[in-house]
Amino acid sequence: MPADKISLEQAKENKLFYFVANVVVYRDSDGRCLILRRSDDEKVHPGRYGVVGGKMEWEQMNIDQPGRINGDVLDYPDAVEELLRREVQEEAGIEIHPHLKYVNSVAFIRPDGVPVVLVKFAAQYKSGDVTIEEGAFTDHAWVNSEEVKKYECIDGICEEVGFAIKIFS
Repeated sequence: MPADKISLEQAKENKLFYFVANVVVYRDSDGRCLILRRSDDEKVHPGRYGVVGGKMEWEQMNIDQPGRINGDVLDYPDAVEELLRREVQEEAGIEIHPHLKYVNSVAFIRPDGVPVVLVKFAAQYKSGDVTIEEGAFTDHAWVNSEEVKKYECIDGICEEVGFAIKIFS
């Protein structure tokens, strides 16, 4: 029988993580990638440059509207792709092409003790003018693999920008 609500009652405490996905947005027209300066109020990496991303939220898994029912399991196909499309729109005001390229992953523990699994992707810019999300970011830049090194970035961002440029150019 499929679940009728989302719950942590049966979850093993030592198996719980935030799931976060990030995307390096690459622009074909000039071979640059988008970086955003995080607000000084952010819990993780305040004031540093990073890329678009966000946490998977339970509301993305509407218990009454699964993408499919797989036996007694409720499936939500393309959940990560939808998460990143939404986050790119909310955080930067732009659109990306739907095909994602895997970059890498990292697990970490936030300063507040919350464990996180972060999966990183690259995608091609589709359209729109960058309008950063007020309160979450304070600046943005389109950078190439050399320019990104001039910014105070979260560790790994410079390499991820270089990787995205390499795979799309």
